[in-house]
Amino acid sequence: MSEDLTGLLHGWRGGDVLARDRLLEEVYDTLRGMAAARLGRGRDNRTLQPTAVVNEALLRLLGNDTDWEDRAHFFALASLKMRAVLVDHARARAAEKRGGDVAMLTLSHAERESGQNVDYDVLALHQALERLAGHDERAARGLEMAYFGGMEQRDIACVLGISVPTVERDLRFARAWLNQQLA
Repeated sequence: MSEDLTGLLHGWRGGDVLARDRLLEEVYDTLRGMAAARLGRGRDNRTLQPTAVVNEALLRLLGNDTDWEDRAHFFALASLKMRAVLVDHARARAAEKRGGDVAMLTLSHAERESGQNVDYDVLALHQALERLAGHDERAARGLEMAYFGGMEQRDIACVLGISVPTVERDLRFARAWLNQQLA
């Protein structure tokens, strides 16, 4: 599938609208699953649905003149766009309600690896990730790709140009750092 997606990405970059449409068909369910995992399940007060997150993220991706390299880079950029959608939505809700009903985010992909199951305030997580980026930008980018993009460590390694063991170390550090910041 990754070679097929890479071919579709290159076709899209070359102006092939059919390649873009086929690519979106191929990745939509995966992106929706990633968004659903981030939003958590069974929330009664959820106002933002996974489909809305994916649709908005795709609109933001389609609006960019991005030089796609491969499948991993596409999902890395999609994770950035989904994070931006979640943060923008949380800011709008906080402004509406003056902070009374902040959105919560489940970091399920990384939780599977760490055995934790914790919900985080999206804005607090966003701010903590920005602080982490000031301390260790690579660890912050890796964590963002794992949490918001649900990317596997080998794909994160490919995007960042580092080894899988380095990604593992960065993610362990970043999770510990986040836990301390958000506790």
